[in-house]
Amino acid sequence: MSRFVTKTIHAYLDYPVALGLIAMPFILDLGAVNPIALQLSVATGLAALVLTLLTDHHLGVVKVLSYQLHLTVDFLVGLAFVAAPFLFGFTGLEAAYYWVIGATVLIVVGLHKPEAAMA
Repeated sequence: MSRFVTKTIHAYLDYPVALGLIAMPFILDLGAVNPIALQLSVATGLAALVLTLLTDHHLGVVKVLSYQLHLTVDFLVGLAFVAAPFLFGFTGLEAAYYWVIGATVLIVVGLHKPEAAMA
């Protein structure tokens, strides 16, 4: 499998993804059936925004967290989103939203291209 998601590409994805996690539940009216469906995405989006601001990549503002830690958190969020419909009883659009977002995050992390080692 060709891994092509570089640290730079990932950094450019982070801000729109964080904002999407905050906005999309309102646009899709998530939480009408189960309020946790709205709250979990918004809280994760806010946390993702903070994580991105604190990550040591070119778009980080206060670069105190390693990019590797960032990838690990992304992976764990992907797993949590895939599991969320089972854990919280999401159905229909709410379940589909979490499965699609979770799978997408796992794919992006899986396609991460390791950085060349410094000589």
